[in-house]
Amino acid sequence: MQLRIVFCITELDPGGAERALVELVERIDRRQFDPTVYCLGPRPAGNAGSLAQRIEQTGTPLVTFGASRPWHLPGLLRNLRKQLETDRPEIVQSYLFHANFAASLAARRAGVPHVVTGIRVAERGRRWHLKLARWADSRVERHVCVSESVREFSHLVGGLPAKKLLVIPNGVDAERFAAAVPCSLPSLGLPLGRRAIVCIGRLEAQKGLPWLFELLPGIFQQLPQHDLVLVGDGPARGSLERLAAQLGLRERIHFAGYRPNVAEILAASDLLVLPSRWEGMPNVVLEAMAAGKPVVATDVEGVSEALGPAAAQQVVRAGHGEAFATKVRGLLKQPQLATELGRANQARVRQHFTWQATVAAYEALYRSLADPAGAALSPPALRR
Repeated sequence: MQLRIVFCITELDPGGAERALVELVERIDRRQFDPTVYCLGPRPAGNAGSLAQRIEQTGTPLVTFGASRPWHLPGLLRNLRKQLETDRPEIVQSYLFHANFAASLAARRAGVPHVVTGIRVAERGRRWHLKLARWADSRVERHVCVSESVREFSHLVGGLPAKKLLVIPNGVDAERFAAAVPCSLPSLGLPLGRRAIVCIGRLEAQKGLPWLFELLPGIFQQLPQHDLVLVGDGPARGSLERLAAQLGLRERIHFAGYRPNVAEILAASDLLVLPSRWEGMPNVVLEAMAAGKPVVATDVEGVSEALGPAAAQQVVRAGHGEAFATKVRGLLKQPQLATELGRANQARVRQHFTWQATVAAYEALYRSLADPAGAALSPPALRR
């Protein structure tokens, strides 16, 4: 028998958690599992709708609920419960805070036997998220954390019971990133002959970009050929553009917006920088590693776990600006070291962060929930 699983996520605009869900839906064994996807928000339009299209191309039903404001919650819970009663899944797997909260309430009211949440970030910005997660925990059977540091945070800071927490890290399509053909840097706004430092992600406070901008004059002074490319969009774009102008860096910082060709952009870049204030396990770090690129990142959740033994040469404690700038300058002025680190990163991704291993771990979890006696969790697959 196939197990019916509903995957529930807050929205389907392109992002790390959203892509991870789509990869799982595309790769899960259809002989064992029958997936449906719920999106709490409206269906994304235009280029942002690419993930919805990928889901539907697999033949997976996609249900969108159109919720986008706090006052939509009562109606959303009612509609979620009705949809779950219609679909009658054995398991609900949610991703991200809003979906975790809403799905845990609606699924229990609908009589769903097994509820699993996905904790994708160590939430340091909105502590009320942690309080609501604790309140809803009695309705949840397992919490899947994206990294060991997120698991520790969820227990020690979030207050969730350790026995319910397990770790399944992200995967990455290493071969696709390794084989990507570099894009044209002028297509990203760089003049001919310039070289690229790239930062990829949503433009919001979590990503620490004002702190990075303050470091750039000292970085660019010794790297006259390099510019910074920001790939992504978000609510902080306007303030960041103003800050770049105030610092006199408007010609050296290029706001590329949302781009679907991240693999090609990484292939054309010399270095990925990640100045985040908190994370979970940043997909973009795994993608840069798969592309054979070095990384300079703050030591936020999941980064050192991803980089492994090479983390010491690529990671800086958050707030240590001069150390961050020194690592950026050092790697870009020592191309042989940058190449060696890129190769080490690529080898580590291929060994430890494949989608095959990630999907196998989720499948083992779901089988164990449906048949605890006959499908025990495999410790190598589900790392605690």
